[in-house]
Amino acid sequence: MTPFSDIREYVGVPRLVSLRLSPDGNRLVGVVQALNPDGKSYGTSLWEIPLDGRRPYRLTRSVKGEAGAEFTAAGDVLFGSRRPDPVVKDPDEEVSALWLLPAGGGEARQVASRPGGIGGFATGGPVVVLSSDVLPGDETTEAERRKARKDAGISAILHEGYPVRYWDHDLGPGRPRLFAGALGEDRLQDVRDLTPDSGGALVNASYEVTPDGSAVVATWAVPQPGGEVRSELVLIETADGGTRRVLASLEGHDFEGPLAVSPDGRLVACIREKHAETSAVPERTLWIVDLATGEGHAAGGGLWPSEVIWAPDSASLYAAADHLGRRPVFRVPADGSEPVRLTADDGAYSSLNVAPDGTLYALRSAVDRAAGPVRIAAGDAAGAAEELVSPVPDLEVPGTLTEVTATADDGAEIRAWLVLPEGASAEDPAPLLLWIHGGPLSSWNDWSWRWNPWIMAANGYAVLLPDPCLSTGYGPEMIRRGWANWGPRTHADLMTVTDAALELPEIDASRTAAMGGSFGGYMANWVAGHTDRFKAIVTHASLWHLDQFAGTTDASMYWQREFGRPGGELYDRLSPHLSLEKIVTPMLVIHGDKDYRVPIGEGLRLWWDLQRSGVESKFLYFPDENHWVLKPGNAVAWYETVLAFLAQHVLEREWKRPESLF
Repeated sequence: MTPFSDIREYVGVPRLVSLRLSPDGNRLVGVVQALNPDGKSYGTSLWEIPLDGRRPYRLTRSVKGEAGAEFTAAGDVLFGSRRPDPVVKDPDEEVSALWLLPAGGGEARQVASRPGGIGGFATGGPVVVLSSDVLPGDETTEAERRKARKDAGISAILHEGYPVRYWDHDLGPGRPRLFAGALGEDRLQDVRDLTPDSGGALVNASYEVTPDGSAVVATWAVPQPGGEVRSELVLIETADGGTRRVLASLEGHDFEGPLAVSPDGRLVACIREKHAETSAVPERTLWIVDLATGEGHAAGGGLWPSEVIWAPDSASLYAAADHLGRRPVFRVPADGSEPVRLTADDGAYSSLNVAPDGTLYALRSAVDRAAGPVRIAAGDAAGAAEELVSPVPDLEVPGTLTEVTATADDGAEIRAWLVLPEGASAEDPAPLLLWIHGGPLSSWNDWSWRWNPWIMAANGYAVLLPDPCLSTGYGPEMIRRGWANWGPRTHADLMTVTDAALELPEIDASRTAAMGGSFGGYMANWVAGHTDRFKAIVTHASLWHLDQFAGTTDASMYWQREFGRPGGELYDRLSPHLSLEKIVTPMLVIHGDKDYRVPIGEGLRLWWDLQRSGVESKFLYFPDENHWVLKPGNAVAWYETVLAFLAQHVLEREWKRPESLF
């Protein structure tokens, strides 16, 4: 038995989610997510991960949890938490504050708080920069006005611009600002508002502090006509209350995170993305900007980096970037010359940290391996990473991982990961589950606690995880193939690689199903309307009526760039709902009411259309979940329902209502 055999045990497995290395390279701290004692939610805590091979040990413990670890120049650990302050009478436990854990030991103490909470923070030299939500009006009365609003039962928000919400939360009535201060003996001192005029410019912004603490570099949203928005890169002085100048700005482009300021304080690395059009894919480039002059240039070749960090000599960066179903680490010369791959394995690397001697520390995971801490030796040769002792348990997966490739009708190579359950053979072939990734600009290259194929393998299914057109890590042409052509081109790629997998003797071609979430759900709906080859289809948080979706999602301007203005030809050609009358495959529809990226209207409309058309179907509805379904109990219900539905239609077993839903 493994945790994958018992979903209730699986949701209780602790997970290592991030790492932070001290400035001197001697301490490594990780954030661990684990089930809270009530079994109904997850909490986080900080753990010390010794670099000499000793066992990790826990640093913090509270009901509210701790996250966002950052080291100060003195070696203290800063973190955010909603834990109550023991020295304050009747503390407000609804908002996050900034806490400090002394390097020399002792209890953590709260060093900064604000009426709107602290959403994030970064350090540089003696300076701490933090973000906080601030109501419009007189800041000195903000706490009283927040209380009055709450006491009066007012939840209304008056918007005068776009957007109004993001993923799973509403924007407003306050807006984020940046504040700077210096750490004193007990509190953050001389705290000043750096961005009193920011409005909505810092909504979902990235920011980094220069090594000496003299300035913060941030992304800055600029509203455009017609509900559009673009993002600039700005430099804000911390000493004089926020003098701001634009570092990088270009019409039709975004300058966005991840951000990284070089150790010598001269350069900042960011991502520059050219806005897409119906006939042009987004051009995403690692961009290096001179902080003094604002001059910039590209680096990293065609990499699609998910995070970057500077080498100690400021002459190059390290980047984790999608590449052929993996996410290796690359050394990227700052002068724009070709990147060099540093990791030779199948790992997906994240949470990059670098020591003064150039040694890298990171999290390494893979489709068949949960994240664990590793050390990567400095140098140019690709080699193996050294595993460190992890604060979370290793997991043994119930099966094997291999690859499948196929050639599409236009000559493109389509590759996929294939999970084979234990015991699958020509004598006892396994049923196949085609699992389509979301995005659509994404890749199956990493471990996923939320979309985990090994639970399916533990129940006897082979799982195909393909990277069709629009997948990242294969160059711009792979994206261009499916751009503004989602359904037809992606469907052809998926069917091609599925056919290749079904030729394997370990796979039972007579028992197949398909599923996907978000864009993968869109494709599940498209597949349902364009083939009857599958015995069951599961569609999670899916796009159904494309025109309806494009106007109700949280970022309508993004999709308008690809599909044109609502009502255009592409909405008709690419909307899955127009093939409703062709759907004969039983479908399980899943949606959360707090999903703002793909609003609940998509799931409700799909469910009604299937019902009125007489398609055999079920609707698993989560009133309190977002795009992913994150609560432990609801995750159990999700997997149990999916497995019961597949068992009914693929394995031809009698329908059995999941125990979690009685």
